[in-house]
Amino acid sequence: MSSQLPAPSADERAHSDRLLTHLREEIAAHGAMPFSQFMERCLYAPGLGYYSAGKTKFGEAGDFITAPELGELFAQCVVNATHPVIALLGDDADFLELGGGSGRFAEAALHAFAAVGTLPRRYLILEPSADLRDRQRERLSAALPAEVFARVSWLDRPPEQEWRGVLFANEVIDALPTTRFAMRAGEVYEEYVALDGEGRLMRVDRPADMLVSGAVRHVERDLETSFPDGYRSEILPQLPYWIQAVAGSLTAGLMLFIDYGYVRREFYLPERTDGTLMAHYRHRAHHDPLYLPGLNDLTASVDFTALAEAGNGAGFGVAGYLSQAQFLIGSGLQEAFEHAYEQSNDETKRYRLAQEVKKLTLPDQMGERFQAMLFARNMDVLPLPAELLETDQGDRL
Repeated sequence: MSSQLPAPSADERAHSDRLLTHLREEIAAHGAMPFSQFMERCLYAPGLGYYSAGKTKFGEAGDFITAPELGELFAQCVVNATHPVIALLGDDADFLELGGGSGRFAEAALHAFAAVGTLPRRYLILEPSADLRDRQRERLSAALPAEVFARVSWLDRPPEQEWRGVLFANEVIDALPTTRFAMRAGEVYEEYVALDGEGRLMRVDRPADMLVSGAVRHVERDLETSFPDGYRSEILPQLPYWIQAVAGSLTAGLMLFIDYGYVRREFYLPERTDGTLMAHYRHRAHHDPLYLPGLNDLTASVDFTALAEAGNGAGFGVAGYLSQAQFLIGSGLQEAFEHAYEQSNDETKRYRLAQEVKKLTLPDQMGERFQAMLFARNMDVLPLPAELLETDQGDRL
């Protein structure tokens, strides 16, 4: 497998080796670690994890391209859908983005909020990575008018004080450290990462604890079936606690999550016997999460039924569930594209706009693989675009 991937540079390999040394030392001292803990270390270990180190992650020079990196249309549609909520809630309404990436979404969104005259009181970015935070601050300070940039604040933990407004997360839940489970003789096992006799990382299964086993049995009851022996997949037993942690202080407003995934009955298809876990390295996807730890983005698809359950459990109601293509089209993508197209006399830029729309909406690109889920709380009136509400597929959950 590794021979089919680009070779890392000497500095990259040295970086990965440093993280590998830490992982080996931790496993040697404390025993095999749950895969979710291994994934957390690989992504977020201070100075060494994929999102905590200085390597470029987003765009052509990174390992993957997210929707905001394609251009401004994605952010404009998100603002089209959410600015009426900001306006309805009044002057104390905030906008909270979970994980700011390169800062490109925030830049485009703040320009769009300013254009419609509905800037949030504060634009908050919850960003645990100090490296990404510095890059975002540098970008936004250079790209935004001073009075707009003054509204931007960074958080390293969710707001503790009550607030009102909109919480937005694009490709965040897929990066939550996931639990891997397997079925053996009708019992639930959890995947761990251990060391073999030569000190190499290896994956092993151990009997699952009550939390993991209970989460798997809940899925089986909901699907009215039992997973067969040998079936392996992912589950997020911590998702209800995570939603409560990031959104528990949001007393009134909207949450919007966009990510790739499925409703539960599609997530746990019988033929999907090894789950959805993927590693991304320089725009190539592969299936070995132990390869070059710290240099790969590790992700798993989202069970949107589980997300709906977690949101409901935290006191929110599902306000909409639909594909990314339907969400963007219902939020004014056509009008945003036509306006940008007419404003440009550059044929190269016009071509890029057309390609951006295709990547965002075509079924074999992001259009159907990515889903949007909206939650509302304490909103007597929910001013979402009618075109968006008309394509709701919440009955599929």
